[in-house]
Amino acid sequence: MKGGRSKTESKKADAKLSVKKGAPSSGKKPAAKKGKAAKDPNAPKRPASAFFVFMEDFRKQFKEKHPNNKSVAAVGKAGGDKWKSMSDAEKAPFVAKAEKRKAEYEKTLQAYNKKKAEGTDADEESDKSKSEVHDDEDDDDEGSAEDDDEDDED
Repeated sequence: MKGGRSKTESKKADAKLSVKKGAPSSGKKPAAKKGKAAKDPNAPKRPASAFFVFMEDFRKQFKEKHPNNKSVAAVGKAGGDKWKSMSDAEKAPFVAKAEKRKAEYEKTLQAYNKKKAEGTDADEESDKSKSEVHDDEDDDDEGSAEDDDEDDED
């Protein structure tokens, strides 16, 4: 050999350095991955903060002044700079709108949670039992319907 490692030596070194995929087999199934819980599409959306309420108006004004600007980043940067330079008195109407939206959101969220708490438990059980019952009935109905058709044809 000319100063290099042999093929078997390099394979052993690579095997030691490689990351093994999967859990070591101890006879148990690996635990399911814990991710975020699925988001309910019927849940009410969170309200916009005072800054985003301000940005709604600012975007319109910025587009009027700069109609050729297509950059979203430029609008966001200009809006952020203006928001930072505003005094608390200038921000007050946007803060008030944001608080009003937040109050409405909280009412909607309470109603949603109440409805979910009342209806979810019973609905989930009944949906499961219905689907199991319907699956069994569908199988029986199909078989008996075919038998009935055959009897009618004779």
